[in-house]
Amino acid sequence: MAVIRGVWAREVLDSRGIPTVECTIWLDNGGIVASSVPTGTSTSKYEAKELRDGDDRMDGLGVLKAVNNINTIIAPKIIGLDPTNQEQIDQIMLELDGTEEKKNLGANAILAVSQANLKAGALAIGKPLYFYTKEKYQLTQYLTIPSAIYTLISGGEHGAENLDIQEFEVIPASFVEFDKSLEMAVKLFHQLEKVLINKKAGHSVGILGGFTPNLFSNTDVFELLVETVKASPYVLTQDLFFGIDAAAESFYIDGRYRLKDKGGGYKGGELVEYYKQIRDLYRVFFIEDPFREEDQKLWQTLMNEMGDSTRIVSDNLTATNLKRTQEVIEKKLANTIMIKPNQVGTISETIEVVKLTKTNNWQIVVSHRSGETNDDFIADFAVGIGADYIKFGPPNRGERVSKYNRLLMIFNELKQSQSQTQTTQTTSAT
Repeated sequence: MAVIRGVWAREVLDSRGIPTVECTIWLDNGGIVASSVPTGTSTSKYEAKELRDGDDRMDGLGVLKAVNNINTIIAPKIIGLDPTNQEQIDQIMLELDGTEEKKNLGANAILAVSQANLKAGALAIGKPLYFYTKEKYQLTQYLTIPSAIYTLISGGEHGAENLDIQEFEVIPASFVEFDKSLEMAVKLFHQLEKVLINKKAGHSVGILGGFTPNLFSNTDVFELLVETVKASPYVLTQDLFFGIDAAAESFYIDGRYRLKDKGGGYKGGELVEYYKQIRDLYRVFFIEDPFREEDQKLWQTLMNEMGDSTRIVSDNLTATNLKRTQEVIEKKLANTIMIKPNQVGTISETIEVVKLTKTNNWQIVVSHRSGETNDDFIADFAVGIGADYIKFGPPNRGERVSKYNRLLMIFNELKQSQSQTQTTQTTSAT
């Protein structure tokens, strides 16, 4: 079995021009892998801590301290180890850091090594990363491409102070195969641009690549999306549905949820009614972070009134944290979870959260972050753990497209494998 021969990290830039960490691992059989860590804009207080330099360089956002921690502290401890022992290597890093928040070595340093090591394990046994992940963790029986969630319009911290809700999404129906799903997203994206130009609503894009039109209210977005769908070959509620990432923490001001849709903002119960309204009028069946983390009674109310027909999605509330996720499950605050490895810091800890949510019949969304790189690790990971959905952003910009292109490759590999299996079975039968 191959062992780790070398580990080296460096500072690279994410899609926002902000530094992040990349780690390269060499194996003694000549194999080389690299992985880089995404970074978030809208973050939870429960997330593991990135380590930033805090000096005059790179506006204080440099990660040379995290890079140095990999090269001088982590590397000597894992060189010579078998990369397929993921849990051992992750545990070594956790013990070296010694804090729950990973504030000493930095979650960005630890995850860069953890992701690269999972890739190295797959390379060591000569299997694709998605297949290796499936076989290693046994979280799914079948390899399939998760349903995709495509952001088309951005607001909040991802926009340009144009809208309050952070993301407006289209979600192809589950029966739509991934290649057709991506085609749908591309057609709708370009059709939406035509609609925006025609209405002189503005068609610039935000940090994720979603359009950031100037509109009078958040509800206006759904009218634009309905018009876009009507001008396409697709049918709303038959071929696709709508979703939102509310990121409600960002528009909670002075005791109210401040949406442009209502002067003076919404009280908690009024916001519940708003979500029910857009569910009924526009078939918004996916609602992420509908309230701030402290308003757990509102989460429970929304679950009681909409949970049987709507994905109530926890991101900041759970932060891919095992203790937080257990608490949210027990209180029945949501029925779907966002999985983001950089929120917790190691692949092993991420897997434990996935196991817990699958045991409790929650649906799983594997998600990108606002600050991404061209690393397509997360695409293989989502397939390998049997995620229900993936959320990688709009079908534009290289750092998002790299994930979609990787999923297309996996989709074709799985199709080819199924075809070969069927041919073999037919031949054997005759």
